[in-house]
Amino acid sequence: MSESIALLDVVALTKDAPKKGLVRGQVGTVVEVLAPGVFEVEFSDNDGHTYAMTSLKADQLMVLHHQQVPA
Repeated sequence: MSESIALLDVVALTKDAPKKGLVRGQVGTVVEVLAPGVFEVEFSDNDGHTYAMTSLKADQLMVLHHQQVPA
């Protein structure tokens, strides 16, 4: 993705990660920047319980926006 990903961004998976038990579209939060283009992402349910925490590359993620963003 051309968009920069930062700490605490809400992201969605753009590709399945079957070895990690995750599928495209699942939503998580970036909790650590491990290296350029590599992020620790926490996935939690609606009650706030973490069900997965894993490192993912930028090309596996897209940042989600909850308000209008200039085109």
